[in-house]
Parts: sequence; C-alpha cells; structure tokens
Amino acid sequence: MKISTLKINETILKDLSDRYNKSSLTKKELANELSVSVSSINNYICQGIGIPQYKKIGNAKNARVIFPIINVASYLSVTILVA
Repeated sequence: MKISTLKINETILKDLSDRYNKSSLTKKELANELSVSVSSINNYICQGIGIPQYKKIGNAKNARVIFPIINVASYLSVTILVA
C-alpha cells in the first residue's frame, strides 16, 4: 500500500498543531521532534543542512530563530519517506 507524501504531511501537520497549539516551533521544540540536541540544531543552522526552513527574528547574530510548523511537517514527511 502506497501512502502519498501529501497525506503524510497532513497527518504530521495535524499532530504538531494539536500538540504545540501554535504556528511555529522554537529550537528546543524542533530538537525534541528530531531527537537531537539544541547544539545540533545550531550547528545545522550554521551549516545550512539537515533542518526545515526557518525564519530569523531580528538582524543580530544571535537573533531568535523560529521554524514554521508547516515547514517542519513538510521536512518530517520527506524524512519519513526516505527512512
């Protein structure tokens, strides 16, 4: 039985929305979802690989970073299909 990427994405998006009840995740919440440390998330941001698209809030070097929940769901749905 083949499950479409869209269906997986919708399921993950609903799950994340229900659990977090907001439109974006923090670094700590994303780290929890990916089962990695916040330091790993910081390294992935510096390297530009291995994480969903994010938004930087502010212009400072240490500005806050958020991950829109829809981008996290898309990233996880592709990751699940590959794994």
